Order: sequence, then structure tokens, then C-alpha cells
Amino acid sequence: MRNRFTEMFGVEHPVMMGGMQWVGRAPLVAAVAEAGALGVLTALTQPTPEDLTKEIAATRERTDKPFGVNLTILPTMKPPPYAEYRQAIIEAGITIVETAGHKPQEHVDDFKANGVKVIHKCTAVRHALSAQRMGVDVISIDGFECAGHPGEDDIGGLILIPAAADALDIPIIASGGIADGRGLVAALALGAEGVNMGTRFLATQECQIHTNVKDRIVASSERDTNLIFRNLHNTARVGKNSVSDEVVDILSKPEAEFQDVAHLVAGARGKNVMEEGDLDNGLYWAGMAQGLIHDIPTVRELVDRIMAEARSISANRLPGLLG
Repeated sequence: MRNRFTEMFGVEHPVMMGGMQWVGRAPLVAAVAEAGALGVLTALTQPTPEDLTKEIAATRERTDKPFGVNLTILPTMKPPPYAEYRQAIIEAGITIVETAGHKPQEHVDDFKANGVKVIHKCTAVRHALSAQRMGVDVISIDGFECAGHPGEDDIGGLILIPAAADALDIPIIASGGIADGRGLVAALALGAEGVNMGTRFLATQECQIHTNVKDRIVASSERDTNLIFRNLHNTARVGKNSVSDEVVDILSKPEAEFQDVAHLVAGARGKNVMEEGDLDNGLYWAGMAQGLIHDIPTVRELVDRIMAEARSISANRLPGLLG
């Protein structure tokens, strides 16, 4: 499959592994690149910009194929040194960056001035139009099904993807609820140039998270997620466990504030879940796509399967429906 996405980024398949906190590390990203898709390191998974430089080098030791880096800009009590991470990305010669979060103009301007192609994640068409005006090269449009932050509009991919394709001049890739070749073909039919998968890549052999998390994703259905922070207008979709249930319960009270759940949602606890496998110690990210995930293959097996299924649907099922 060749299209604007594969040609722009020099990859074989229109499939991307988006940046995921505590997940986007060298072994997984290199495996995605070697399988012909676009893998993305997560800058803020690394404790310092210097550590990010080392992780970029470690990825290059494993593959000579294209990969990118994610830089997510979110309001926090103690903001990380975004400018220093950005400079580390540029100095390392990275040419593909995925941005997400609030007001990325400064970062987009600097990346573009240094020849970096920017993919920006959005959850609404109006935000995507703003990002297009900002000068980004590609929009990753995130439907309500996604893990992480789906926005506040609750628009599923079946509407959001074609709405974005109609409104934008730049390429879009579809994100949220995609885990197989059926999702890829559907996204292409809706006007996307490719797909961005997160949850599906968690359940792969090269992903360096605890087996307990992978097994929970495989065992879960599309109903086993929780939406938290709704009343705080910062909605996030996470895997369903005792901690996310408790967060939902606490925040359902009219007088509830973030401080009431801060101890439950701390990033250190989420990192512990991913690394130690104690599923009831903190939050872990998972989207509705886990209802489509039934095994833990290698990355190459997964990507090859997705592409074979997509080709089969395109060559056999669709022409047959047309008579």
C-alpha cells in the first residue's frame, strides 16, 4: 500500500504506533520500524533530555528505518523542560515528531524550521483546523474509542474521520478503536491515509510492560474501560480496575476536586503498574480496541497480519459485494 502517509515518512505500511507514556521505548519502536510501520519513542518517558538522546541512539542501533519521537505538552504542576526535550530531538537528527496537547505552536515552529515533519494529535475537527493553520504536516484524529484523552465531544471515529477528511487539506491518520486489518480498510475508506494504534501494540512480545497488563488487555472486552476526569473537563480513558473504579466513584460527587484523587492517579503508580504488573496499584491506559485483541504476537506478526487481512478484504470481500 502506497499513499501520502507512506511516501511522506518513508515507511512500507500505513500503520503507526503512537507515542505512549512508559511504553514508547527503543525495543518496541525499533521492532515496529523493522516491521515496516512507523514507531514513535515517547520523549517524556525518559527522565531527562539527555536520556532521550541515549534512547534515540539505542533505537538506531536496532534499526536503520524511519521512526519518530512524541512530545506531549500538557498542563502540570511541575512542567518538564519541553524546550530542552525539543532541542534534544532536533540535535539527534529526528525528522518525524508526533505532538499532542495544548498550544504547541512554539514547538511546531521550531521543528518545522529544522526540517522536522510534524504529526499532531487532535480529538476534534476544529482543533485539527487550528493545527493545520499552525503548519503541521499530518493530523492524527483521535476518536472517542481511544485510550488516553479523547476530548470532551464524544465523537466516534465513524463520524470524526470523514468529517476531518472533508475539512482538512493535509493528510489525516485515524486513531482510536483500531486493532486489525478491518480497522485499517475502514479508516482508508473513510478518508484517512493510515492508522495510529496504541492499545494493540501494548499486547505484543516486544512491548516492555509487565505480562499481567498484556494478559488483562487480552482478557478484557470493549466495555472494560473507565472514563475518568469527566467533571474536570479533562476526560481520560483508562483500563477498568479497582483504582479507576474508585476514581470514577470519588469524582461522581458534585463537590469533588482533583486533589481528592491525586494520590490514586499519580504517574509513579501508573509506571509501577506497567513495570511491576500490580494491576490494582494504579491506572493503566487502554482503549476500547482491547475488545478486538485476543493474542500477544510479535510486532512483525501483528503488522504482517494486519496488512494481509486488509489486502484480503480489499481484494475479495469488497469486490464481491459490488457484484
